[in-house]
Amino acid sequence: MKFVIQRVSHASVTVEGQTIGKIGKGFLVLIGVSGDDTREIADKMVKKLLGLRIFEDENGKTNLDLAAVGGELLLISQFTLYADCKKGNRPSFIHAGAPDMANGLYEYILAKCREQVPVVEKGEFGADMKVELLNDGPFTIVLDSAEL
Repeated sequence: MKFVIQRVSHASVTVEGQTIGKIGKGFLVLIGVSGDDTREIADKMVKKLLGLRIFEDENGKTNLDLAAVGGELLLISQFTLYADCKKGNRPSFIHAGAPDMANGLYEYILAKCREQVPVVEKGEFGADMKVELLNDGPFTIVLDSAEL
């Protein structure tokens, strides 16, 4: 499982011209699910995500987590995080999870985050989405379950 986490001042996602998710200060998280991922892996990733201390405290040090700043989440499913570009110039996505399994884990992650974060917005699984954000920093972290 891979999370690309961007600290944002605001972010939104649009499908067919309609904004379906919008947040203020918080994290925009692109979520990639592989064929080997499980709920146990998702639990570890969510715990790490929600515990990341990448917001500045009163001394300008990145020492505060999402809860400490009243941050919000926008979670977007993105199978392309599992693009394999080793051969040729056209990516292969054979390592991405099958749609039904990946969507199930994406919904599970949403539910786990909603247990702890008051505002959790989402994209639409499998849709053509337009994502806008103002990266604050810029600050981007990549979490890979293979490295936790």
